[in-house]
Amino acid sequence: MIESKYDTKAKTYDPILPAPKEWPVVRLGKNRKEFVEEVVNASFSKILQLRGSTELLKEELEITMFKERLRVKENPWKVDPEDESLFWSNVKKNLLHLSSDNEADVERETHDILKEIISRYANEIAGNFKPSHYSMARTIVTFGFGRLFNAAKLGSFKGLFKGKLTLQDKIHIEGETEQLRNLAKIGTIVMVPTHFSNLDSITIGFVIHSLGLPPFIYGAGLNLFNIALFAYFMNSLGAYKVDRRKKNMIYLETLKMYSDLALQNGIHSLFFPGGTRSRSGKLESHLKLGLLSTAMDAQRLNYLKANGGKADKIFIVPVVLNYNFVLEAVHLISDYLEKKGQERYYTESDQFSSSYKILSFLTKFFTRGADMSVSIGAAMDLFGNSVDASGNSLDKSGNIIDIKDYFTSNDIITENVQRDGEYTRMLGEKIVTDFYRNAQCSPSHLAAFVGFELIRKKNTKLDLYSLFRIPTEDLEIEYDEFARIYAKLRDIVIEYEVLGKIKVNQALRVNNLEMLIRSGVNSVGTFHAQRPLLFNKEGNIITNDLKTLYYYRNRLDGYGFEKYI
Repeated sequence: MIESKYDTKAKTYDPILPAPKEWPVVRLGKNRKEFVEEVVNASFSKILQLRGSTELLKEELEITMFKERLRVKENPWKVDPEDESLFWSNVKKNLLHLSSDNEADVERETHDILKEIISRYANEIAGNFKPSHYSMARTIVTFGFGRLFNAAKLGSFKGLFKGKLTLQDKIHIEGETEQLRNLAKIGTIVMVPTHFSNLDSITIGFVIHSLGLPPFIYGAGLNLFNIALFAYFMNSLGAYKVDRRKKNMIYLETLKMYSDLALQNGIHSLFFPGGTRSRSGKLESHLKLGLLSTAMDAQRLNYLKANGGKADKIFIVPVVLNYNFVLEAVHLISDYLEKKGQERYYTESDQFSSSYKILSFLTKFFTRGADMSVSIGAAMDLFGNSVDASGNSLDKSGNIIDIKDYFTSNDIITENVQRDGEYTRMLGEKIVTDFYRNAQCSPSHLAAFVGFELIRKKNTKLDLYSLFRIPTEDLEIEYDEFARIYAKLRDIVIEYEVLGKIKVNQALRVNNLEMLIRSGVNSVGTFHAQRPLLFNKEGNIITNDLKTLYYYRNRLDGYGFEKYI
């Protein structure tokens, strides 16, 4: 395990596959054209299976065309192709001119339109991984920000040229790292992290490299490719594109097929199962199961292709990103409170809107912000069973089981959409449980929770939205009361860790309560213009932004800690 900041030296790992030509994602990049064609053909077959008759397929094409033309008109992005409007106008024209006299011609023409749409989607989705770009991106992240970190720590420009501190002194990787490395050698890894910030992809990329793992592919929001800096990093780190504006069945099936076939080809993958960043600041509890279902399908097909032999196995690894602050928090919580429960287009209008703003945030994060940790959870199979060092699935008694049986009916491996959907739902629940178990409580998380809950307790007659309208000058907490509750809750959090319900950051074990509270309060929302939590001249605790404090408070939501206040 990589040691925390309290250890003398962070551990580094040798690559498990030193030569880039051995990386599965490199093979995918070299055969990109053939792989995209495979995705197109497989998606085409799947959609025909789902929409059996020509009439149903024609109806699906019309729905897709209508939604896409509406998207182009009402929610265009810079990254969209220049011919986007023309393409969908031609689709409309072709649908209007379908032959009506000859049933065979209508079938052929609808199939041609379908294949053209799938091909457009598949080519947009497909990543374009290049080892040279990956190496350059890795150098920029590890060397560039490592130097900035040194300059900040040493308080001098000369620190740019000193190499004592690295990103491993900033980002602490903890948990089941050795198990992850071992399983990556014998099977295919699906890493499923929490998602709080646009920084997550870069952070996970650093973690993957630090652990000596080959590059993973992962779905990145197409909107991020609007920004030159993100576009470079996304392409370099193995991203394929996901457009959340496209909610039609044809696009979603093509996206899932891309993931499915990549997993069947043994390519390690990264899914953000929450689907998008947590706008509330809470750990994800309701996961998007679409991409997870592709892992289930790929595992079944691996057994089918093995024809009784040893099949490639897929392992799920939950990962929790533990930030002390999120630059986008102000925007995210406002969005959550305003749009809660409403369906809408996915829009991007926050701090990550230009390369300059991204660089500014990254510089702040790596030079002045508090350290962060990444918790690697224990791996499991597709059914939530634990696995041993050899990748064998274990039941609750520790006995080895054959998960092929989950896919078998009358000794035959079968496809059963309802059955596999239920398996995927159960897997999602297990991942959520592991998120809560592996999330790490830090001094700042506890400070935000205690601060907000004490304010709420003093205003029990007000609902959440009324609470936010209280003038900030009326939101003062006596230090002694804050300290008493903080100490009480700190002890309870440590008890929860013993019960396996949460992890505790080492900084929270400091015996000096006053120093602990000061550190926690000062770390909450460090870079926000209006501080969510701070001390006033009298030494009491106040807030300048209760909504953002609520965002940080939510990091400990779901554990039931509020009943102790």
